[in-house]
Formats: sequence, C-alpha cells, structure tokens
Amino acid sequence: MEEEFTVKLLRNIEAAEHANKEESLKDKIWKENKKMWVVAAPAIFTRFTTFGTGVISQAFIGHIGSKELAAFALVSTVFLRFAQGILVM
Repeated sequence: MEEEFTVKLLRNIEAAEHANKEESLKDKIWKENKKMWVVAAPAIFTRFTTFGTGVISQAFIGHIGSKELAAFALVSTVFLRFAQGILVM
C-alpha cells in the first residue's frame, strides 16, 4: 500500500529534455506542419468551394437575363454581408 504513495507521477525532467534534444528541428517542423494542416486544409477547401459556388451560379444566371443576374447579385451580397455580420457578433 505504501508503494502506491511513493510512485512519482511526473516524468523525470532531465529525461524529457534529453528526448527533446534528440529530436531534430526538421522533425519538429514536420510534426507541427501536419497538425496545422489538419485544421487549415478543410478551411481552405471550404473557402474555395464557397467562392466557386457563387461564381458558377452567377455565370449560369447571367445566361438567363440581365435582370435576373442583377437580382441574384444583390440578394447574394445582402445575404453574405448579413451572415458575416452575425459571425462577427
């Protein structure tokens, strides 16, 4: 029972520092880059697809007529600004 109370919960600091020194800068950068892309890649993909949807929609609506294109551009701009305003709040 007393052995349970004497067991160290934290790792040895020198051993942890030694392990960090052995890891090269290249490996550290690679690990950090992989972690960053887990978040960044979906955000970039979402941004491109959202922009692409608007461009393609306007291109097809432009073939219908100029009034329809103007109406779509006005409505999409209002909705976009409204959505961004809500996100900022």
